[in-house]
Amino acid sequence: MMSVEKRLELLERLGKYMLSDEAPWMETKDNASRQNAWFTKEHIDIAVENIGQAYLRKEHLQEWIAAYKFPSQPKKVGIVMAGNIPLVGFHDFLCGFVSGHELHLKLSSKDERLLGHLIRKMIEWEPQVATQVHIAENLKHCEAYIATGSNNTARYFEQYFGKYPNIIRKNRTSVALLEGDETEDELTELAKDVFTYYGLGCRNVTQLCVPHGYDFSKLLEVLKVYDEYILHHKYKNNYDYHFAIYLLNKVPFLTNELVMLVENELPFSAVSVLHYRYYTDVKTLARELETRNDIQTIVGRGFTPFGAAQKPSLNDYADGVDTMDFLCSLK
Repeated sequence: MMSVEKRLELLERLGKYMLSDEAPWMETKDNASRQNAWFTKEHIDIAVENIGQAYLRKEHLQEWIAAYKFPSQPKKVGIVMAGNIPLVGFHDFLCGFVSGHELHLKLSSKDERLLGHLIRKMIEWEPQVATQVHIAENLKHCEAYIATGSNNTARYFEQYFGKYPNIIRKNRTSVALLEGDETEDELTELAKDVFTYYGLGCRNVTQLCVPHGYDFSKLLEVLKVYDEYILHHKYKNNYDYHFAIYLLNKVPFLTNELVMLVENELPFSAVSVLHYRYYTDVKTLARELETRNDIQTIVGRGFTPFGAAQKPSLNDYADGVDTMDFLCSLK
């Protein structure tokens, strides 16, 4: 088995490769955007930039792993990856690879090109990687599992993997807590939290929590900074569909012809729709949001900064479950 130092060196090299313009990588990114229309070049580059800068710098990796004691006997770990945004499963792969386990990865059909290429590149640099990391169609006979999906698929994951040590993730989303006096710069940053990846990630803001009497006009104007998104056919189809549904059902909504704002207590909203709810006491609301198990991130003053929802660090674990601690605890 490779030493920890060797694994970190490989990952640092991988980060530099991801931030490069080497022809095979550029071609892979182009093919990924052709395969999945939601994966625009802009959004692939946002994901790649965060991984390269926030994850794969050696000093970040060394500081991160210092808190953990890796197991002496690696286990066979199966990982079922999501595909809602580019490279969304990379952090799980990273945790498994750094901790030394034998990984069997079930890549999402929506996002198989990017990580598949990166793993093959690592094997090209260091053939020993092929003994540790495997891309598989089925994940039988593993000793532990990490699976990410919807609330529906989670039931199947629990049926298949429940008797093994596991992390099974369900639907999550993020909300923004606004106080009503946000500056234009803060709202512009909030727009990134709403629209990056077209709002398809669990760290995207899909609901606004606002004080009674909140004036949405300034926010609607600021959100127009992403008005080119309405030209994307999949986004436009979502907008047109929900626009028609709300009209037919006489559901009140506000719109700037890019996104619809609808009052709804549910934090989950569809692409092109942003829910909002009113609150009376900000501290009471904050306590409620922090205890919910379907909220990934709260954006706002005193929480995740505006504009940073889709810039997770190595210690920002999905569903708040420490993936590395889970992997290090496997006996």
